Amino acid sequence: MKWFESIPRIWKRAYLLICIWYALNFTVSAVVEFKFVNPEYYVLWTAFFLFESLCVFILLIFLWAHWLFNFRPVFQIVGHVAGIIVFFLVMGTLSYYFRDYLEGFTYFEHWTEYMIGMVSSWDALRIHDQYIITVGVYYVIRYFHGLQGQEREKSELAIRNKEMQISLLKSQINPHFLFNTLNSISTLVNSSKDQARKVITQLSDVFRYALDSHNGEMVKLIYEIQFIENYIRIQQVRFGDRLKFEKVIDPTCLSIDIPPMILQPLVENAVKYGIGPKEDGGTISLTVRRSGSIIYFEVKDDGLGSNAKKVMDGSSSGVGMINTDLRLKSYFGPQSQLRVRSTELGYSVSFFIDAKKEQNKIVSEIYEKQIL
Repeated sequence: MKWFESIPRIWKRAYLLICIWYALNFTVSAVVEFKFVNPEYYVLWTAFFLFESLCVFILLIFLWAHWLFNFRPVFQIVGHVAGIIVFFLVMGTLSYYFRDYLEGFTYFEHWTEYMIGMVSSWDALRIHDQYIITVGVYYVIRYFHGLQGQEREKSELAIRNKEMQISLLKSQINPHFLFNTLNSISTLVNSSKDQARKVITQLSDVFRYALDSHNGEMVKLIYEIQFIENYIRIQQVRFGDRLKFEKVIDPTCLSIDIPPMILQPLVENAVKYGIGPKEDGGTISLTVRRSGSIIYFEVKDDGLGSNAKKVMDGSSSGVGMINTDLRLKSYFGPQSQLRVRSTELGYSVSFFIDAKKEQNKIVSEIYEKQIL
């Protein structure tokens, strides 16, 4: 019975409802005929056998309509006209068999007379209605099933487009970061071998994280912070004591999921536009704190701020910041966009995410992909 289990539930329900409807129809007709027209028990048995036959033919009509659906509309119309004729002949013959043939009217002339009599009575219209209603139910279900399929395709396409967009944004961020990191350590390779080895080790960790970030959608915050620390250590080799780093991290936030390399462009811009051009350097601070399910992130520095030649306003600060803003909005919605403040005392870039909402979103996307 595997073939039966493979039939969609909606078709089983439609078949069951049609059979129930005709069960009521045949019951009422048979009882009325038995009570007021012909009080013979064969009337009830005939109605029962015709109902069983009709249920079998309803299934066959569904299969016939399903096969015809593969052809052009004109062939479907011709096929259903032929189906109505065949259905009328078969159901009419069965009715003749139970009503007249068993009573001794066994000749072809008797069958012909019976069928002609059905054509001129309400029985023909009732048989035609049985076929038309069944076919109509099939096409209605097929129509809404097609709409559902289109919605699923749109949802799947939207998910794929989103994944492609995120992948593209990440592919733009990673080479940008690696290029700047290599420039940061290029001058140190010949000056101190021990220091160079240490930096290369740190750089290998950074590379590994950057490459692994393509394998998964989300990472734990603790790994992102370790990545930022490695990046800062490499930059401190270049800037020395001019670059300081502080972090204030709520321990309860370390296990939350965030997009990989989402903080690095913010720290990189703080180094490049805030601390780097300033003669006496400065401090970069990373803050992560929680308020219920809301997680707040902030990267700030006490560098040049609005006195810098290039103000980090979210649009003129390079591809890293723009893509980070797009990634945040893609993952968490427009409310999680970057908020940039620039004063004479430095830069501050912040955003927040709803950890509970993101968790529900991940579960929903996993369930949706399983359904698709």
